Amino acid sequence: MDAETATAIRQARRRIAQAQRIVVLTGAGISTDSGIPDFRGPDGLWTKDPSAEMMSNYEVWCRDPAVRAAAWRSRLDSPLWSAGPNDGHRAIVELERGGRLALLVTQNIDGLHLAAGSDPSRVVEIHGNTQEAVCLSCEHRQPIGEVLERVRAGEPDPSCLETEAGGTCGGILKSATISFGQSLVPEDLSRSEAAAVTCDLLLAVGSTLAVYPAANVVPLAKGAGADVVIINGEDTAMDSLADVVIRADITSTLRALVDELPSLA
Repeated sequence: MDAETATAIRQARRRIAQAQRIVVLTGAGISTDSGIPDFRGPDGLWTKDPSAEMMSNYEVWCRDPAVRAAAWRSRLDSPLWSAGPNDGHRAIVELERGGRLALLVTQNIDGLHLAAGSDPSRVVEIHGNTQEAVCLSCEHRQPIGEVLERVRAGEPDPSCLETEAGGTCGGILKSATISFGQSLVPEDLSRSEAAAVTCDLLLAVGSTLAVYPAANVVPLAKGAGADVVIINGEDTAMDSLADVVIRADITSTLRALVDELPSLA
C-alpha cells in the first residue's frame, strides 16, 4: 500500500469512527472479488461487449424476442448462481452490527449483501434482485430458477404460464430487476433519499456513480452536510464531492476501515 492510500484510509477511518448514522451505497465493484464481473470497468461486461448492454434496456427487452432469448441463454451459466459474499460484504455487516449503519443502498442485483447477513430491513436493493422473475403483464413472480429450467429444456423465450380467466397469461417474463428505461420502485427511491439527507456520512463503494437516480444520494448527502467517502478502483463521476477518495482494493479497504472500530450498539 502506498503512502497516499494509507493516509486516505486513516482519514476515512477517523470520519467513520466519528459517524453515528452512515448510509452505504454499493455498486458492482464490491462483488468482483466474489467472481461477478462489473459492467464499466476495464474488464467489465459492457466494456468487453457493448452489445451486452442491450440486454439491460427495458424497451429492447419488451420488443425483441432475440435479445430476450440471448439474455436467458447467458444466464444459464452466470457466475451469479455460484457466487458467495466476500469480506467486503461482511465488513458492511460488521458496520451495521456496530450500530453505525442507517441504511445500505445497493445498485447490485446479486443478493450478496443479504447472503452475507445484512438485515433486510436496512437494505434497499434499488435495482431489484435477480433471484426472481416477473411477468410484465400480470406481475406474477416466481423463482428465476423455474424459468431457467424451461430455457435448459429448450424454450428460448419462456412466457408466463400463470392461469387467468379464460386461459394462460402468456406475458413476457423478465428478471425482477430494474433495467435502463424502467422506473425505480418509488418507495425504495424515497427511502434512500430520505436516509441520505439525514445521514452524517455517505460511504460509496464500488460504483462509478454514473447511474441515476441511485447515484443522486451522494450529492443529497453532501448538500445536507454529511461527509462523503468514496472507495473505487477507478475514478468516479463524483470524486470532486468527496471528503476522502480511496483508490484501492475494495475488499481489503473495507476490512481496514471496520476492523476494531468502536461499537455504538
